[in-house]
Amino acid sequence: RRRHPLLDECDGCLEDAIREERRLLEPIRQSADYIIDTTVLSSSQLRSRIVSIFEGETTPMLISCISFGFRNGLPQDADLVFDVRCLPNPYYVPELKEHDGTEQPVCDYVMNAPESHEMLQKLEELLAFSIPLYQREGKSQLVVAVGCTGGRHRSVAMACQLAAYLRHLGYRVELSHRDKDRR
Repeated sequence: RRRHPLLDECDGCLEDAIREERRLLEPIRQSADYIIDTTVLSSSQLRSRIVSIFEGETTPMLISCISFGFRNGLPQDADLVFDVRCLPNPYYVPELKEHDGTEQPVCDYVMNAPESHEMLQKLEELLAFSIPLYQREGKSQLVVAVGCTGGRHRSVAMACQLAAYLRHLGYRVELSHRDKDRR
């Protein structure tokens, strides 16, 4: 518990401090569109009440899709991390090694493998299922990180695919490739 900010002005009487607070806030209360009695609400109940009031006024959740390389460390702000090091690696194909996952030949090499198609489908299903749950808990943004060894090929290709899918679902999506240009 904290000390009431008007307690000193009211000679230490809590009841007087609360009455004075109500008097000072009355003009604001009169112009308020919503009044919520928080006396018996927990913080999560208050959040739910506020969300229910403004539900129709919210913008779609912002989802940041980030590709990265595990050898450079995990993105610190990631909410979800997906490891795609199990997919075919263009690094070992001489004509693709110097290119990155934003380029069509590399993307095709990664995404045309049956296991890549299946992984993409399963990740799309997981995101379609879980994002509304995150929204229900009050999250307004989510960071989805996709990693491979160096962060140039597989993770970039997969992050691009996931970003396109999430945009198709109507989410606001920011796409970035943290390690794409690192050597």
